Amino acid sequence: MTAPRPQIGLVGAGVIAQAHLPNLLRLGDVLVYSEVGAPELVATFGGQVVDSLDELLERVDVVDVVVPTYAHAEVVRAALAAGKDVISEKPLARSDEDADDLVRRAHEAGRQLYPAHVVRYFPEYVRLKHAVDAGQLGDLAVLRFVRSGAFPTRSAWFADPELSGGIIMDQMIHDLDIARWIAGDVVRVSAVHVRKGDVEHPVEAAHVLLTHASGAISHVAGVWGPDHLPFVTEYSVTGTLGSLSHDSRAERNYVAELVDAEGIGGDMPEVDPAEDPYFLEIREYLGAFQGGATPRVSAEDGATAVHIVNAALRSVATGQPVDLPETQVHA
Repeated sequence: MTAPRPQIGLVGAGVIAQAHLPNLLRLGDVLVYSEVGAPELVATFGGQVVDSLDELLERVDVVDVVVPTYAHAEVVRAALAAGKDVISEKPLARSDEDADDLVRRAHEAGRQLYPAHVVRYFPEYVRLKHAVDAGQLGDLAVLRFVRSGAFPTRSAWFADPELSGGIIMDQMIHDLDIARWIAGDVVRVSAVHVRKGDVEHPVEAAHVLLTHASGAISHVAGVWGPDHLPFVTEYSVTGTLGSLSHDSRAERNYVAELVDAEGIGGDMPEVDPAEDPYFLEIREYLGAFQGGATPRVSAEDGATAVHIVNAALRSVATGQPVDLPETQVHA
C-alpha cells in the first residue's frame, strides 16, 4: 500500500521559495502562505494558496519556513507550538537568544527542527567532507573559503544589517558552517567588514578568521558586488597529508593532491552533481520526519552557526577577536 503524500506548508514566497517549492512538490502536496507573492509563486510552480498562517498550520503535517531572516523565529515558534516538524531557511534566527530558544522549544515539544544549510548538500563540499573524514588530508591546518556574487537588491531588507545581518549572516554563514562541519568546533572569531557605494551601486565584503579547537585556522571571505558579478565559490583545504581545492569557475572544477596512504583510498567518492542539492536536503529532512535517518545538519548546528556569525559581527563592531569557548549548542 502506498503511503499518503505528506501535506507540507510553505511559509514565504521570496526568491528562495523558488528553490524550495518545486522540490517540495516532488515529495508532497504543498500549501503556500505569504503576505506577498504567494499567488504568483503558485501560478509558476504549483501548489495551493491559503489565506492565513493559522489555516496553513491546521491543514499540514510539516512546515517549511522561507520568510525573511528577521521573521524566522516568530514563524518557527508558531509552527512548533502547533505541533509541527519544521524546516527553517538559514539562518535559524537573527539573534543567538532566538536561535537557542527555537532549539529548546523543538526539544520540549518533541518535534524535529532542521535549518536549511543547503551547502552541506552540494557535491563539491560533500567530496571535501568525505576526504577529510577518510583521513586523506591528514590533520587539517588551513582552510580557505570564498563566496561572491551580486548584491541582493531584490528586497530592501537585505541592505539593513539589523534585519539581515548583512553579508556575514546572509551569505557567509554557509561557509562558516562548512568550516565548522569540516574542521570542528570554533573557539575564536575575528572579522573585518567594508560597505561602499550607494543605494543603486552597493558593494559589501567581509573576511572572517576562525580558530578551531583542533588548532586549524579557517579564512572565510565574502563579496556582494555589482549586478554583473557572477556567483562564484572556492575553497582550498590543506592538511598534513595533502590538499583539496575547488573553484566553480574552473572547467575541471577540482584540483586534488592527496596521499594514498595505507588503508586510505586515494579516489574521491562518487557524487552525482546532477541531483539538485535543494531536493536532496528537503528529501532528507522529510525522510527524518517520517522516521528515517538523522540528517547531516541539526537544529544545534543551525544555532551554532548563528553564534559564530554574531561573534563575527561583534568582532567587526569592536575591532577585537571574540572567544567562543563552547560554540556547540547542546539540547
